[in-house]
Amino acid sequence: MGFWSVYIRACAKAIKRAGSAPDHRVPRYPKSTQFCDKQVKRRSPPNPIPITKEAILEYLATHPGDSKRDLARQFKLRGSERQALKQILSELKDEGVVEQGRKKSYVTAGALPDVAALEIFGEDPDGDLLGRPLDWKRDEPPPSVLIVPGKDDSRPLGRGERVLARITRTKDGHAPYEGRVIKRLGASAHRVLGVLARHNGRAGIEPIDRKSRHTLMVDDRDLGGAREGELVLAEPLAGREWGAPRARIVERLGSMNEPKAVSLIAIHAHGIPTDFPREAIAEAEHAKPVTILAGRTDLRSTPLITIDPEDARDHDDAVWAGPDTDPSNKGGHIVIVAIADVAHYVTNGSALDREAEKRGNSVYFPDRVVPMLPEELSAGLCSLRENEDRPCLAVRMVFDARGAKRRHEFVRGIMRSAARLTYSQAQAAFNDRPDVKTAQLQDRIMRPLWAAYRTVSIARDQRSPLDLDLPERRVVIGTDGKVQSIAFRERLESMRLIEEFMIMANVAAAETLELAKQPLIYRVHEEPSKEKLLAFADYLRTIGIPFAKGQVMKPAVFNRILERARGTPHQEVINDVVLRTQAQAVYATENGGHFGLNLARYAHFTSPIRRYADLIVHRALIRARNFGDDGLSDAKIALLKGTADHISMTERRAMAAERDSVDRYVAAYMQDRVGAVFEGRITGVTRFGLFLRLADTGAEGLLPMRSLGTDFFRHDEKRHALVGERTQKTYRMGETLSVRLAEAAPLTGGLRFELAEDESSPSRRRNAARSGKRR
Repeated sequence: MGFWSVYIRACAKAIKRAGSAPDHRVPRYPKSTQFCDKQVKRRSPPNPIPITKEAILEYLATHPGDSKRDLARQFKLRGSERQALKQILSELKDEGVVEQGRKKSYVTAGALPDVAALEIFGEDPDGDLLGRPLDWKRDEPPPSVLIVPGKDDSRPLGRGERVLARITRTKDGHAPYEGRVIKRLGASAHRVLGVLARHNGRAGIEPIDRKSRHTLMVDDRDLGGAREGELVLAEPLAGREWGAPRARIVERLGSMNEPKAVSLIAIHAHGIPTDFPREAIAEAEHAKPVTILAGRTDLRSTPLITIDPEDARDHDDAVWAGPDTDPSNKGGHIVIVAIADVAHYVTNGSALDREAEKRGNSVYFPDRVVPMLPEELSAGLCSLRENEDRPCLAVRMVFDARGAKRRHEFVRGIMRSAARLTYSQAQAAFNDRPDVKTAQLQDRIMRPLWAAYRTVSIARDQRSPLDLDLPERRVVIGTDGKVQSIAFRERLESMRLIEEFMIMANVAAAETLELAKQPLIYRVHEEPSKEKLLAFADYLRTIGIPFAKGQVMKPAVFNRILERARGTPHQEVINDVVLRTQAQAVYATENGGHFGLNLARYAHFTSPIRRYADLIVHRALIRARNFGDDGLSDAKIALLKGTADHISMTERRAMAAERDSVDRYVAAYMQDRVGAVFEGRITGVTRFGLFLRLADTGAEGLLPMRSLGTDFFRHDEKRHALVGERTQKTYRMGETLSVRLAEAAPLTGGLRFELAEDESSPSRRRNAARSGKRR
């Protein structure tokens, strides 16, 4: 047998053996085939995409500006999974939940990218600069950004400048974002609000901002038809190196002599939206009363009543109370708090919803209200009018004989208010001096309410919430638009009754949603910072009140100090200082408790007509309790943190606008009293002078340092005092001074005082000269 014959037989045997090899043996293939096999082994079988819309939104909330490729890499998506990601992002864009920016990056709707161009528009209460994004295309106001100068930039920034900044989220402070400056972009044509005036025949704009010292000159061609005395919006003009700055009028807002001009200034100065979109108005006009009981609890036989201020424009809460007949709860009470069911009319994603979220809350001025909802709802279908059926969310709470809440239950129902009362009416009835209306309600409604309140007050006193005595000014405007009177609102026990029942309802809402593990927006009030407590301790030491810095802080600690100061000359100022020591309450998705109320959890539930936070809580309850299909949506839940930041901002904006309008009305009221002498209490001490508050009107103004005489005064921060270097004359916070009103400026809301006993003051000399001429 030759060589080839032997070789062929051997190969045949080998092939035969390979064909009968055990299953675990792997036949050898060409290298190219092996490579393909490895690739096949690595490829996973097709699975559903391992992410959800909620996961994407949660990720984008902390990583704004990531692209689709970044998202795919983060969630380890391959092949067909990337196509599914593309489909999800497209759906989120269509729903308006995310937006696509430059370089195909994605951000949650309303969020800012990592880098943005900003315009500096103002300062926060601490004096730090605030900016807003230039490229903002959404309907709601842009978020504020705290400006942080670049490390290598020694030149100060100012209003109207534009910068490129790196954006990061902030956990606290006055703005939801922080922007570290990367590059200056130059000045911008920001708008200035002011009054058109004539100076030596030339037109100029006097800014309403107290910090603006320069009049803007306007050429006749840039007047836009505006006349002297009109409130206008103007854009500063560039290209002027020397001389007075110039501007162009872009909008006329009406005469300063017209009624409501003061609140109009506050509205425009703070950027508060006033006009509702046509779509929102149309939805409000087409809303219908709820007449069907399907799925609702009938509460119309329960004599719920509303108790509000005399000038209340809407009524969103009603109360009822009675004794608990359960033998195991002897001496206990049942309280029902019913709240207007705004969620029935303002549904997720509707035009009304978008506008309500944009506004955040209603804004109340002495002469008008800028409502969160159109009047058809706020004063109509959502207002709990007397003897009219209204949809509501209600909580039934059971309290024991010591006022502790034993249990509660929420229902979605229909109610009918048995009576609309004012605080003064209710107080008179509680004092057994009912009028014609409340006399019919005494036994059935008023006395059980009062008995339940006295019981609940026992637990409130044991809880010891912060008990500040801060009188509220009430500005009464006449039909001519002028101030008729300024007084302090009387603090009635009927007000405390409503407050306490509303607080308990808010606590019940937070507890129910936490138990259901339902996301919500909390009302958070953190304890004072260490820095503020140190300053507080330093001040107390100057007036002889001890304060242990290392103690556990509770509201009761402050209450003991307030009680010690009661009836002393320090009472008013101590209340002010305690208030300034507190942190600012905010809305947040994480529970931080409520220090002022001394509560572990708290959520706003009782005012959905005027606060968007309450509407969110209503929707959360509807979802948690399966009260309907109009509960809090998944898309809204994913954006709750941004919503909480936004409505915290709108609340601060409203408070500032309301305070500014009151200041301007007070200044207008005091204008006719220039030259008069008043007793004023020092409420603030700064390096440039003293702030004083007048007892009769609560009007506050500045006594400049230059009015204190020829001595040089040093600012002692710890003592809250000005001390004369030569005379050692000391002006401390809390002291009273006899002062003369030297100037009242309704345009800015500013008042300026001088010492009445200072014969050398300019106004004193002028008044003496005038008196001499009259003689």
